[in-house]
Amino acid sequence: MNKMHQPVRAKKHLGQHFLNDEGIARSIVDALLDKDRSQAIIEVGPGTGVLTQYMIESEKHFFALDVDTESVEYLKTKYPLHNKQILLADFLEVDLQKIAGAKFNVIGNFPYNISSQIMFKVLENKDSVDFCVGMFQKEVAMRLAEKPGSKVYGILSVLLQAYYDIEYLFTVNENAFTPPPKVKSAVIRLTRNNVKKLDCDEVLFKKVIKTAFNQRRKTIRNSIRILFNNNDIRHPLLDKRPEQLSVAQFIELTKFVGEQALEK
Repeated sequence: MNKMHQPVRAKKHLGQHFLNDEGIARSIVDALLDKDRSQAIIEVGPGTGVLTQYMIESEKHFFALDVDTESVEYLKTKYPLHNKQILLADFLEVDLQKIAGAKFNVIGNFPYNISSQIMFKVLENKDSVDFCVGMFQKEVAMRLAEKPGSKVYGILSVLLQAYYDIEYLFTVNENAFTPPPKVKSAVIRLTRNNVKKLDCDEVLFKKVIKTAFNQRRKTIRNSIRILFNNNDIRHPLLDKRPEQLSVAQFIELTKFVGEQALEK
């Protein structure tokens, strides 16, 4: 195992755990480059640049975004020819298309405290992002990639799987990081599917999913009754629990809700 010295201090409030295993770093970058070499790449939270170095080697058009001033200053010093691509910027807040153009992919050893928010940002940019490869807390990675019927299948699982195919690539042990996290980690890959627009109201789709999972131990009938004026609603999907429904079934349920729901 080839490990690198950490030149940037990990900051707890930023959720930083710097990857120090070069082999894993290369595998993460390869998992993206093997799929698409034509688009720009946005790296989230480059830290010490363990992923960044391999993107530089590949001569990819990339942008590394970090909110950590120390990290950005270190990387700008280490890679002076790429100063304009290393940005002190918050991935969650900036206009990504203004930075990288109309089409780009996303990669990163994601800070675990904002990994779900990063995925929501990818969803907001789904027409731009064809591929995303990232490191997550293992339990979160499993949840995102899980299929219907599992107890860990949830809101973000459905929303992401509506637009992306998700692969659980590999698990990463705690000792691959400095400082080591208290949990195992995992890398997953998102690949944009062919769905340009859902066959339902997409805003209502999100509302139905969130409402259904707000009381995931109850049947959907009990959780989404607040969306109806009429309590005597009938549909076979209403008698299931939310984790039992596929994306297609949530679309079907959304269309039903849209037809039946009335403004209160």
